[in-house]
Amino acid sequence: MTEESVRKDSEIRHPNSSMGCGHKDDKASLASSQIASFSHQPHQPPSTPASKEVWKKGGRMFSILLAVHLALLACTLVSSGAFEKIAVHDYDVFFLLTVMMLIVVIWIIFYLFGTSRCPDAILCKDSHAGPIWLRGGLILFAIFSLVMDVFKIGYYSSFYSCLSAIKIIYPIVQAIFVVVQTYFLWISAKDCVHVHLNVTRCGLMLTLTTNLAVWMSAVTDESVHKAHSKLKKNVTEEIFRWLMKAGMRSSSAEECNCNSQICQIFKNGYFWLYPFNIEYSLFASAMVYVMWKNVGRFIDHHSHHIHRLKFRLFRRTFFVGIVLGLIILVSGLGVLILYEVQVNSSTESSKKSQALTMYYIFNIVCLGLMSLVCIGGSVIYRFDKRDMDRHKNPTRTLDVALLMGAALGQYAISYYSIVAIVASTPRDAISALNLTYALLMIAQHTFQNIFIIEGLHRQPPKEDHKHDSHQKDLYGLTFVNINAVSLRVPDSGSTLAPSTASGAEAIHPSDFVRSLTAPKKMNWRRKFLREISMFLLLSNIILWIMPAFGARPQFDNDTELNFYGDSMWPAIVDICLPFGIFYRMHAVASLLEVYIMS
Repeated sequence: MTEESVRKDSEIRHPNSSMGCGHKDDKASLASSQIASFSHQPHQPPSTPASKEVWKKGGRMFSILLAVHLALLACTLVSSGAFEKIAVHDYDVFFLLTVMMLIVVIWIIFYLFGTSRCPDAILCKDSHAGPIWLRGGLILFAIFSLVMDVFKIGYYSSFYSCLSAIKIIYPIVQAIFVVVQTYFLWISAKDCVHVHLNVTRCGLMLTLTTNLAVWMSAVTDESVHKAHSKLKKNVTEEIFRWLMKAGMRSSSAEECNCNSQICQIFKNGYFWLYPFNIEYSLFASAMVYVMWKNVGRFIDHHSHHIHRLKFRLFRRTFFVGIVLGLIILVSGLGVLILYEVQVNSSTESSKKSQALTMYYIFNIVCLGLMSLVCIGGSVIYRFDKRDMDRHKNPTRTLDVALLMGAALGQYAISYYSIVAIVASTPRDAISALNLTYALLMIAQHTFQNIFIIEGLHRQPPKEDHKHDSHQKDLYGLTFVNINAVSLRVPDSGSTLAPSTASGAEAIHPSDFVRSLTAPKKMNWRRKFLREISMFLLLSNIILWIMPAFGARPQFDNDTELNFYGDSMWPAIVDICLPFGIFYRMHAVASLLEVYIMS
């Protein structure tokens, strides 16, 4: 077997590809021989199994087709409930989502107590999948999602007599689904399953589709609610009725009134918590997709080096990035509060213009700084001596694809705004600020994607502990002549440290010269990269908070609304803005990984 074939990740065709675990001797010996290869030959790469999964592509294709059909069905129901008159009721959507979540819960229980406990079910784990900061973020969003479900139950229980029972059952089932799925992803995100291959693939794709369906339903409710609150003062009576229908999704809006104060608290509460539930569904979808890619995957840990990264927030840092990022974060929160107060509570056009001006100036400053910092980080990468990581990594591939795909939403809104501003005849200061804001939004997304993608493909810095003993002996000299020292040290590196020569690797004399001169410059570059990553991380957090919790200048500024109309422009914003919001939170997770790897 060639060395090239050993390095590639391979698919194992395990005998347990059906519902049973199986215990045939001739097939079980294959798995035992693989495990033995790890223990008896620690320094040799394990050989690729002779028998591979024959129907790998077919199994993946079947699970993909299942996911596509379910996703299209869910999308059809959700969109029909939002845009048709009374064609589809909201309880039809709730019924489908409830059934899908119950099936996923049953499959997860089967996986935890059946598949994962089969002999040789999980021969290896993907060290890159499900890092601790991603799972920690998932738990944080899960907690807020549970609070949202509690508010939903309280809201629908306020007038249960005139509602379908499925509306109360749905948030209860969703809470159970969130708890079970979060536990499942916490303990199984790194698994590379080798039994029940097709069942596991279909189960994971069903879980992925369910999360996307819940995400579509939440985005539709949240977007229509925001659009209704922003446009209700300016639209015609026909559009107002359409928005009311789209928000309630049923004909029960007139007969089920939320009049009590506790009911209003529950209603406003779960709408404010929607952004957390939306991010939870997307985080879970990303982690489930990586698990699906790892089904049947065999990882060669000898050729696929594992970097154990430790998160040290306040080590080797100047605090410049953290301080500037916190200033941006706190300032953004103040701008958001003032913006919401002036836009929503005041009917004067001058107050609205002041709020828009303040919002655009803050975002222009923030986006300009972020663009310059990203360019600086890309320049620093040009002088970084770290090698590029070219190993197969489904997590990194997904991160890059999500960054590039989610940025398209904000790109679309920006280009639509540019066309509307340039083509509109009245050009005032707000239009100029809006145009600058749209152009900087495009530039910042582009430069940040370049910085993050390059950072994700860099290998972590190598540890210097192998040279510590040699460096101590060299630093012990009162006067060190670099050339003389390099001549005194033989290629085996045994003159200065003979006791460790047998256990250490052979080190070239030039390595000692580099160890005395290079680390200081390398540390400066790493510190700057960490400062840049932390500043971008905090800035992306505030740029996620502002649109997610109510700041929608796309509706408050009448330029695009008058240019595209009351029906086209809300549709553009409602479709593209959720991707832009998700981009910010996904960029935060990616920047945290870049920070740790720097």
